[in-house]
Amino acid sequence: MSLSPVVALSALSLALLGGCATSMPGPSASAELLARSGSTVSGTVSFSETDGRLRIEARVAGLTPGEHGFHVHEAGDCSAPDASSAKGHFNPTAKQHGHHAGDEHHGGDMPNLIANAQGEAIYRADLRGLTLSGATGVVGRSVVIHADPDDYKSQPAGNSGKRVACGVIAAR
Repeated sequence: MSLSPVVALSALSLALLGGCATSMPGPSASAELLARSGSTVSGTVSFSETDGRLRIEARVAGLTPGEHGFHVHEAGDCSAPDASSAKGHFNPTAKQHGHHAGDEHHGGDMPNLIANAQGEAIYRADLRGLTLSGATGVVGRSVVIHADPDDYKSQPAGNSGKRVACGVIAAR
């Protein structure tokens, strides 16, 4: 038994469309990191929403080994040589700086980035309270890596030191 050309073409079209529907990713955003404050830091950071959380993934090189403060900042502007144009931490709920898992923290407070002995870091975190768009959205803001670790308690920014990399977060 053979299928008519129309039926065969319809079946093939449905199979191809079904395959496309399952392989298409959801909304996402990314930032290319620019070296700041005389550093040689480079890398990319990606953002996607999954299971009610914002997933942040990063690949970074050129860091000093150890921990580094890592935050979403208010302004999507990395033009200043020291990244001061990115302004302060993104803080849509007007809270004090704190540990990302605690009740009291800026929306932009994230876990520290940890660089290996070669100055490379691969990072992944899933955070509540941030989205890609809207009042808690990160698109149009910036992501900043600091020279020192965030102590999660010093106000207003965790005593993380100078800003060694900055990237503007844009929708993909």
